[in-house]
Amino acid sequence: MHEQAIATEWSLQVEDVRKSYGEREALKGVSLAVAPGEFVALLGPNGAGKSTLFQLLTGLFNADGGVVRVCGHDMRREPVRALGRIGVVFQQMTLDLDLSVEANLVFHARLHGIAGRESKARIADALQRLGLTERARDRVRELSGGNRRKVELARALVHRPSVLLMDEATVGLDPASRRQLLDEVLALRESGVGILWASHLVDEAEAADRVIVLHRGKILAEGTPQALVAASATTSLAEAFLQMTGGGERSPGPPQ
Repeated sequence: MHEQAIATEWSLQVEDVRKSYGEREALKGVSLAVAPGEFVALLGPNGAGKSTLFQLLTGLFNADGGVVRVCGHDMRREPVRALGRIGVVFQQMTLDLDLSVEANLVFHARLHGIAGRESKARIADALQRLGLTERARDRVRELSGGNRRKVELARALVHRPSVLLMDEATVGLDPASRRQLLDEVLALRESGVGILWASHLVDEAEAADRVIVLHRGKILAEGTPQALVAASATTSLAEAFLQMTGGGERSPGPPQ
């Protein structure tokens, strides 16, 4: 964890959150927190409840019980303020393929009340950070999968969120693009952004400040990667994860 970026309050707090779909309990009293400048990996096999949790964190659905706070703002009582502090990259791409890279970002900025010179400055900064300046006028459909993900990350950062949610954001990317996207997100810790990175790929969690293991709607373990390995008496995070989840879903090796 990068101590210089961390303040006393939590960027994101989830307390005893529950969600059911009919008879099926998707989340069973989940509690977690992310500090400013902290990268937390939410690790779980497919079907663990990660996407359900992200749907609640982004206001797409309401929880059946529990509390979600973003920088102290209750998601139920102050949804506009809470959601305004969140940036998100979903598993499924949500860009307009027929608009340019810049136009996608301009539209997002306007949704957050950012326009004129401020919008231009923020968009230029986001594109420069992610190496996309020369692609600003290109239509999104002309970009590679890796660059499309970069555009989504740039869009998520334009309004300067306090919390960044990444939901299986590397799905479909080649190993080099996966590594590059992960490195870009890790670098955001220095600016104080709290990051919750959901994945079923163990190698993506190895660089996290903390790892939270979610399985069948419950949190099984939480700690640094090293602490989880030690507690499981195994030799790697992958082995510890498989032990905790009873096999889970095996991940490929680390990106090259």
